[in-house]
Amino acid sequence: MEVYTTAPLEDPRDARAIFPRLEEIGYDGGFSFEAKHDPFLPLAVAAEHTTRLRLGTAIAIAFARNPMNLANLGWGLQSLSAGRFVLGLGSQVRPHVENRFGMPWGKPATRMREMVQAIGAIFDRWEGTAELDHRGEYYRHTLMIPAFDPGPNPFGRPPVFTAGFGPGMTEVAGEVADGFFAHPFTTRKSLLEITLPALERGLSRAGRARGDLEIVCATLVVTADDEGELERVREVARRQLAFYGSTPAYRSTLACHGWEALHPELNRLSKAGRWDEMAALVDDEVLETIAVVGARGEIAGKLRARLAGIADGVSLTHNRAPDPSLWADVVADLKGRA
Repeated sequence: MEVYTTAPLEDPRDARAIFPRLEEIGYDGGFSFEAKHDPFLPLAVAAEHTTRLRLGTAIAIAFARNPMNLANLGWGLQSLSAGRFVLGLGSQVRPHVENRFGMPWGKPATRMREMVQAIGAIFDRWEGTAELDHRGEYYRHTLMIPAFDPGPNPFGRPPVFTAGFGPGMTEVAGEVADGFFAHPFTTRKSLLEITLPALERGLSRAGRARGDLEIVCATLVVTADDEGELERVREVARRQLAFYGSTPAYRSTLACHGWEALHPELNRLSKAGRWDEMAALVDDEVLETIAVVGARGEIAGKLRARLAGIADGVSLTHNRAPDPSLWADVVADLKGRA
């Protein structure tokens, strides 16, 4: 199983130290994400300070940009990293797209499908295999002159991953993407009963096989060196899961386990700002079903049991945790080097 994590970048300059450290530990890849800073800039820095580590956005907000912009970023970072870049895209939600980025909203699954197809059409033109003639509902790309054509990438076209949770967006990944990022608010049961069937529907629609799609599951890991610290990070995880569980888009995971009544109560408390009460509703059963919880030496085995037969890779997620370099033993265990 490939092992990834998202770098904790409070300052883009930290990329000079964090990504080489991840490579040294033995991670297969390190991701950036879209929060306080643009997710692409740290990866340009990381490409110059690493040699093996796969680098990717997990995720960049697709609808804050356009296909040509994303194609250019992907092409450039694929070159800078000598073929180690993954263009990971997610949709975000309507209020952020419209009110934070000032961009139009539409049918998100339909638009994401077209976004990936349009990027692919641009890549085809740069590779010299087709003229640029994408005419869709949301994007139109029909002009490419030599002055703006970078030509074939010496390291090949970068893979495009999409992230999703609901069945519609998940099907899109199976249909048009090179890979899929699964959300951490999932369980083995929900991955088997909801996520994988949606991916299979998308693959079938496009005449593709499971081997055509790489699946990376972001998984919330709750571990520590001593009991006191473990209890602290358990409480942090409860708060994160309470936040996810309060969001209507994520309630299907709860329903999959018969916990339907938890969502409306979490949603009601979130609207009242009663965050402490929300966390208290996430009991040990919910916590330990969604997150992988245990002592350090138990984590690798529990991750394998969670994702066996499902994922090609795992992205270790530990909300508001210390530097992921503290998980060197977990990574070694997962890679069979312990």
